[in-house]
Amino acid sequence: MSQRLITHYSSLVTLLLLAAAVRFHLLGAQSLWNDEGNSYVQATRSFADIAAHAARDIHPPGYYWLLALWRLLAGETEFALRALSAFASLLTIAFTYALGRRLFSPLAGILAALFVTLNTFNVHYAQEARMYALLALWAAASLWALVGILTSPPAPLPTWRGAKMQYALILAIFNAAGLWTQYAYAFVMAVQGVMVVLWLLADVIGRLAGRGARPCAPALIACFGANLLTLALYLPWLPAAYGQVTTWPNTGDPSIPIGFATGVIVGWLIFGVTYTSANFSATAFLPVFLLAAVIPVSTYKRERIWWRALLPVVWVLLPVGLFLALGLFREGNIKLLLPAQVGMALWMARSVDAIWGAAGDFQPPLRYVPRLLVALATAAVIGELWSGLQPLYHHPAFQRDDYRSIVRDITAGLRPGDAIILDAPNQEEVFRYYYRSNAPVFTLPPGLGGNDAETLNAVHEVIAQYDRVYAIFWGETERDPNRIVEGALDTETFAIGDTWYGDVRLARYVMPADMPITRDSGARFGEHITLERYALNADTLQPGDTLQVRLDWRTDEIPTTRYKVFLHLLNADGALVAQRDSEPGGGLALTTTWTPDTLVEDHHALVIPPDLFPGEYTLIAGLYNIDNPQERLPVNGGAFLTLATVRVE
Repeated sequence: MSQRLITHYSSLVTLLLLAAAVRFHLLGAQSLWNDEGNSYVQATRSFADIAAHAARDIHPPGYYWLLALWRLLAGETEFALRALSAFASLLTIAFTYALGRRLFSPLAGILAALFVTLNTFNVHYAQEARMYALLALWAAASLWALVGILTSPPAPLPTWRGAKMQYALILAIFNAAGLWTQYAYAFVMAVQGVMVVLWLLADVIGRLAGRGARPCAPALIACFGANLLTLALYLPWLPAAYGQVTTWPNTGDPSIPIGFATGVIVGWLIFGVTYTSANFSATAFLPVFLLAAVIPVSTYKRERIWWRALLPVVWVLLPVGLFLALGLFREGNIKLLLPAQVGMALWMARSVDAIWGAAGDFQPPLRYVPRLLVALATAAVIGELWSGLQPLYHHPAFQRDDYRSIVRDITAGLRPGDAIILDAPNQEEVFRYYYRSNAPVFTLPPGLGGNDAETLNAVHEVIAQYDRVYAIFWGETERDPNRIVEGALDTETFAIGDTWYGDVRLARYVMPADMPITRDSGARFGEHITLERYALNADTLQPGDTLQVRLDWRTDEIPTTRYKVFLHLLNADGALVAQRDSEPGGGLALTTTWTPDTLVEDHHALVIPPDLFPGEYTLIAGLYNIDNPQERLPVNGGAFLTLATVRVE
């Protein structure tokens, strides 16, 4: 083995060690989120049950089957469940190197593998217990096998002992695995089809140029046979796949301009999920850098292999074009293009390789100028990739929804008579992964076909039977678009407060008590809003009790500003000891939606701190501009209204 190859293989091993460090770093630190919870529950089922549930979903069962076997070996901690994706990503990097080396050169292979290793788009899904890292693996492996078919020397007869037929068998297995893993794998197979056509076109052009003929039949037979075997291996799932793909609603956002969508996708493919154009001052050079991939260096002049330079280009442009044409764009769907990130890495690596190789046609010192420039450009890209890793691990914008903390906080405060509502049933899997207490859990709206009346009845039953409710809201705009669950809780109970855990909100409610203390007010807030009256459930409480307050508002003109209501409990020195800030109606009765002379009943609950000293405290209320908390509506010549004196015993 030459010293150069030893160097490249040593670099590959070092690169794989770096990739492992990047992917396994903090692998189990974050909570599982909704979809990962679904992966876990699927992995606990039998193979037949996995298939039955997958037939009603938009994901085939292949990944779940593999995860079920993996779980038996590795366990079911967050780290263990995600490790399957991390190892799949490592194999993707190895195939990326092998593909770059087979297509171009060892240098291109190393660079492509490095661009995959550090890309936060790839790293993010390598740290998630979902099927997307596996999707990228099958894509890279299948393109490696296809290039093997197209470049290996033909056997005298097309037998299975020939290299082309062996690659065809491997290609069929990888393609079938890809289709069983994710329906978006069809994009990868489309790339394969286009590349075979380009390979044939290269042969035709070569013949017309008088560079002789080469036997094409063995490769075509191998490709045809691979596709037939792929179809046979996928045939049992084909009816379910057709039904799901043709009936599943499109989740793309058609309102997003295609130019913006394209920019986001390209940024993710080159740099990753943490990238913004403002972070990288040299973005302008990227188009020139990528166009360099088709530079006809000397090897390309002698041989009919220019189709190789187009493989990464097609691998990126075709899936992205289909993705946009089908109207699939929204940020949550870009993960379907994870295989194209490998294509982009190869595209960038080919650009470096092409410029470096073309510079060799110049005499020194001219050859050093383009090589120096491309080295600086490559270093800039690698630097940007490296800088994206830290925010991926630690920045709140890239942290998954924290169900682990949600369950911890609920469990810490549970008392007899409490219940839990999950607003959208697809939270249940991840919630129960962490939940071990005995308080009842209700998934609402009920069932997949629950209507608003059924949902409202279910909420009323919970309100009637329990003292307090913890409600977890996520994705309610899809499952509960009319906000029946939240609306009933906000209008018929008293909201204690809410906390966000990523994109998931935990709200706490207490069931309504008698309101024996009712007082007319008539206090004017600003020019148009009047507090007609207010009511309290008690003015003497114990530490840990909940003070319920009902505010009855009226306006004589539709407000143009959104205001928040604040309730503050102050000690004798005027210091704040408890507070509740919320838009009216728990956020469902915004002041900008009020109509003149219509009473707005607004419920609030204030928890008396468990460690609060006995004594007398003052309860005050007011309204402030949601965009400027310092801008309070004046009332009775001041910034707040005193409602009552509350005694804590």
